[in-house]
Formats: sequence, C-alpha cells, structure tokens
Amino acid sequence: MEKAVVIRPRLEPGRRILVVSDIHGNLPFFRALLEKVKFSKDDILILLGDMLEKGRDSLPLLRYVMELCRTHTVYPISGNCDGLVSHFFEDDEWDSGFFSVYLPAHPESTLRQLAAEMGYEGWDDLPAFRTVLRAAYPELRAWLKDLPTILETEHFVFVHGGVPSLEHMEELDSWRCKKNDNFVGQGRSFGKWVVVGHWPVTLYDPKVPRAAPWVLPERKIISIDGGCVLKLDGQLNALIIPEEGSESFSWEAYDGLPVFTALDAQEESADSVNIRWGRSKLELLERGEELSLCRHLETGRELWVLNSYLRSGPRGMWCEDSTDYRLAVSPGDRLSLVVRTSQGALCKKDGITGWYFGRLSE
Repeated sequence: MEKAVVIRPRLEPGRRILVVSDIHGNLPFFRALLEKVKFSKDDILILLGDMLEKGRDSLPLLRYVMELCRTHTVYPISGNCDGLVSHFFEDDEWDSGFFSVYLPAHPESTLRQLAAEMGYEGWDDLPAFRTVLRAAYPELRAWLKDLPTILETEHFVFVHGGVPSLEHMEELDSWRCKKNDNFVGQGRSFGKWVVVGHWPVTLYDPKVPRAAPWVLPERKIISIDGGCVLKLDGQLNALIIPEEGSESFSWEAYDGLPVFTALDAQEESADSVNIRWGRSKLELLERGEELSLCRHLETGRELWVLNSYLRSGPRGMWCEDSTDYRLAVSPGDRLSLVVRTSQGALCKKDGITGWYFGRLSE
C-alpha cells in the first residue's frame, strides 16, 4: 500500500482560493474558465486531480499546468487518472492487468500522446516504452511522482476522491483517497470542509441532472466534478472561496455551449427522473425520428430519449445520461443549448440540465 502524501501549506489570508477538479485534458475549457474567473497572481489555485486522461489535450494541459506552477500560486493534487500515468512511469505492476488493455483502447491517453510526440511507434512493448519515456521525460515523470494526495489547511481538506476520516491521514491508502466512488453517498460528516471531485455531481441526484458544485453544510462536504469531457452537457467548475476560513462559497463554470435567451416562461416539472451512468438500462417502446419512447428499467419510468443518446450491446439497450425534467424558465433567462429538436430543446440553466419548450432568441 502506498500511503497518502499530505501537505499543509499556509494559505495567506485575504487571497481568493479557486478550486478546479477533473479537467481531463480539456485545455480550452481550462483556459476559458481561468479567464472567466479572472485568475491572477493574487489568487491561489488548487487543482483537485484528474487533470489528465480522457480528453484530447492531456499533454498540452500538463505542460500548461507545470508552467502555471512556476509563475502563479498553484497546488496540484493527484487524482486517479494522474496516478495512472505516474504509475506507468514507476513500475510494471499494472502492465498485464491494465495497461495492455487500456493503451490500445485509448489513443488519446497521455502516454500515447507522449509516444506520438516522439514519433515512437513501439508503445505496445510496454517495458521498452517505459524505458524510452523515462529517458525522454525525466522532468515530467518527477513532477507527476511528487504530486501530493491531500492538501489540508486550518478549515479545509482538499482531496480528489475522499477520505474516511480526518485522523491520521498520512496512514491512508493513497489510491483509495484518489479513487473513492460515491463519496457523498457514504454518509460521512466532518469537522472541517472536505472538498472533492472524481464522482460527477449529476450521479447523486435521481431526479434532476445537476453539474454545479454541491455544497452540504450539515456534513461539511463540497463535491465539484461537473462531468467535463465525460458528458455532452458537462462543465468545468471553479469553486470560489473568498479566503481561507470563509464559507461564502460561490462558483463559476464553463461548458463551451452556445447561449440563447429564453423568450417564454415555463414551469418546472413537478416530478422527473435523471437517468445516470451505470443505472441507464432501457426498454424501447416506440421509435421516433428524433426521440424514442423508452421505459427506464430501474424506475419503470417512461420518457422520450434522444435517439443520439441510445446505445445497445450484448447486455441490452441503455442510454447516455437522459432526463424528462423541465426547467423553470422566465423570459430573459440565459440558457446553454445542449441539443435542439423539433419538439423542444435540451438546455442548461445555472448548471442544471432540462427540457425547454419555449422559444429561444437567435
């Protein structure tokens, strides 16, 4: 077991703290978000892990973050995806059980981006590839290896996945702190704020798709993974803490979607379903041109699902995250457009995804 590395820097009073998690190699979103929050050298930026993998620009993002660490006050923390890349550099423990399957299936991975940069085509010979990487990228290897698992201050604990308690954190299993699924669902409460990413916030709500940071004051937990890269309506969140010790939290997000103005009012759904990853098996009832009527097997709910979201395989039919939730909309509201159909538009408002059946300004 590799033990957690805990750092305890002093965060100067009066400095704004920005917390960003799960960028997943999306450099355009990250740069746009920093611009939106007006990030400057007066701020403290905490990167809550999973900077890498799944997106197209993991390697450029990694270099951008490394440069930010030289010029600004930045504290990067390792997530499970960052840990995978570092693990490959360090030993062959996961070669046969993981990397031999993962690397062929993921040409966008950081490791294969490094191979492409070198013009190296023998990445499928993992031991030889590791030797080449170590020789070519010693600075990158050292930077990843030195990433801490946990950052603790007087009032906050920042960790990618979660912790079972705040006692003896140096004795915790580092990997379990990074890959801690469904942390909010574990029922834990803490004496200081624990800020996590890793598990997209939308997975917690069975009714409404939410990508905005979720603040639970009674348990002192904040979960901020907005599903960037993973979901069409995902967003990259920045939790904004005015200074260490403040609880006047706010947030900004960037989702890259076009924004329109609503022209008509619409009432919110009285009841709805949020079909989420891992709980998305369906029965097809009626095929339509743009949407199909389906029964969600877990809840028995019947709803219209975008045809582009439908998937099928040996285990049956399922869908990308879908909902029948209707947004509460007033004329003049600004809505991000996810998908437009002849029957209505799937939109986002304040980080919440739902259907809007009114007119949108062009």
